[in-house]
Amino acid sequence: MLFWFIGTATLAVWYVFRDSRFDHRLLIVGVLLPDVIDGVWGGARAMHSLVGSVAILTGVMFATVGKRPLRRRLLAIPIGTFLHLVFDGAFGNTQVFWWPFGGVSFEGARLPVVERGWVNVPLELAGLVLCAWAWKMFGLGAKEKRTTFLRSGTLGPS
Repeated sequence: MLFWFIGTATLAVWYVFRDSRFDHRLLIVGVLLPDVIDGVWGGARAMHSLVGSVAILTGVMFATVGKRPLRRRLLAIPIGTFLHLVFDGAFGNTQVFWWPFGGVSFEGARLPVVERGWVNVPLELAGLVLCAWAWKMFGLGAKEKRTTFLRSGTLGPS
């Protein structure tokens, strides 16, 4: 699933922060990261736990001490991973979500996207609608707006 996560995260961040300088490219990386990393391992693992997102947030904070502009940009990644947990319903599997506090085993834990099966189809369609709405709202049909987004990750309503 791509559009569900991209659409929901992009619009949620825009409506919550209303920050025209926020790097939505890194948000998209962050919101897709948990499925990419845990998918390589064959199921829900640390990136579908609260600890995974907190670890990324902590890493960004420590790595950017004294580098405020870089911190501001990189915070989009852990924000994306936290939003992935929300929009994936990762909290539904308490064994994984609360890892390692509820035990250290990931035995048999499948990715939420795999567990949902065909329910993903309407979610992905809804995400496609959200992405189309964002495309129109942010004026990404205009070449200069697309170029700005691709170069800086910033969005602003047209």
